[in-house]
Amino acid sequence: MQIDLLDTFLDLAETRSFHRTAERLAVTQSTVSARVQALEEAVGSRLFHRSRAGTDLTPEGKRFEPHARALRHEWNEARRRIRIPQGAAQLLRLGIQNDLAALYLGDWVAEFRAAFPETAFYIEPDYSNQMCADLLTGILDFAVMFSPKPHPDLHFESVGEVAYQMISTETAKLADISPDRFVFAHFSPAFEEMHRQLTPELATSPVSVGQSASVVSLLMAMGGSGYVLRKSAAALVASGRFLTVADAPDLRQPVYAAFHIRHRTHPFHRKLTQLVARHFPQG
Repeated sequence: MQIDLLDTFLDLAETRSFHRTAERLAVTQSTVSARVQALEEAVGSRLFHRSRAGTDLTPEGKRFEPHARALRHEWNEARRRIRIPQGAAQLLRLGIQNDLAALYLGDWVAEFRAAFPETAFYIEPDYSNQMCADLLTGILDFAVMFSPKPHPDLHFESVGEVAYQMISTETAKLADISPDRFVFAHFSPAFEEMHRQLTPELATSPVSVGQSASVVSLLMAMGGSGYVLRKSAAALVASGRFLTVADAPDLRQPVYAAFHIRHRTHPFHRKLTQLVARHFPQG
């Protein structure tokens, strides 16, 4: 199967630009045109209308688009199903938000293995946007993430939330926190917006990072203040080097389980969602 024809069609349906699709797929525009032509010949219909105003799907193209997404997903899933490690009945490819991996991955996988002893696991810490893309194409089976990207082929369920707490090597009072000594966090777009709204005086910090572990590393090396996962905060305060900034608001980040819409009622995916949710308080 020439899966690159479907990849090109779906990318062009999104970008509406032969030039942009060629850039994203790292091919020439002539290659994009040739792939589109080959696919149109294969399905027997014109899929795109190209004009000075841009590139748009024809009515036939619009009808073909959901089938193309399903075909691509089935193809990638089929390829993975025949590459199962010896001794396993199935392979699960799991994505997990980078910020959650260090603190939760061990417990989750232990519970997954206990519940599904004949399943092999391939685990990839990543960011939400990439995990959504990988779920769509069939590269991932299941993901735990911060920022769902709505799509008709994806299913998201809230499994709870994680709390972030402000700690400091210098002070226990929010009023005494200096922006110049603060590490600003952007763990997700929603978290960043909440952070800016609740602590606007700290948004001018010269350092901003996207992982709790990175905040910890910077604070350990340079001192200062910042938000870290509450579990990490407790251990750091217990070490005696850090103080809890008691009057700073806790910031809460929702957590979601995500998988392809065709698996939304599958017992395997339902059980994975339940196991993940056990580790988070509900918002």
